Amino acid sequence: MLLTPTVKVAKQDEQREQAFAIRRKVFVEEQKVPLSLEMDEWENDSIHFVLYDGDKAVGTGRLRPWEGQSGKVERVAVLQDYRGQGSGRIIMKAIEEYARKLGMIRLVLNAQVQAQKFYESLGFQVEGDIFLDAGIEHIKMTKALS
Repeated sequence: MLLTPTVKVAKQDEQREQAFAIRRKVFVEEQKVPLSLEMDEWENDSIHFVLYDGDKAVGTGRLRPWEGQSGKVERVAVLQDYRGQGSGRIIMKAIEEYARKLGMIRLVLNAQVQAQKFYESLGFQVEGDIFLDAGIEHIKMTKALS
């Protein structure tokens, strides 16, 4: 249960490693995404966010510049024990606020189809058709930042 949630931008190597450890647990171990696909060429160009419950890292996400004044949200993951408690919403709110501060006017993401309703609840809209990424069905979604 989330008691004292805070989201931090990962500015130190230790924080980035915490983000990567969560991603390995969720995407590589649970969802069987190959590590070679999970860790990609955009790691150093992305802003990584870590959700903490007290001092424990429990969730993550990343944002990177994308086509003009847009930002691409990727690698949103929450440890199993912290799902269904608003953790993903807290991470996404922090990413959205940060994107606005950077002057981004739109967010784009490729949601796993099973998470589509979650992103719709945050104001994202489907754009296009379902496609496979790492063997998992995804759908492109966008949100205008006002």
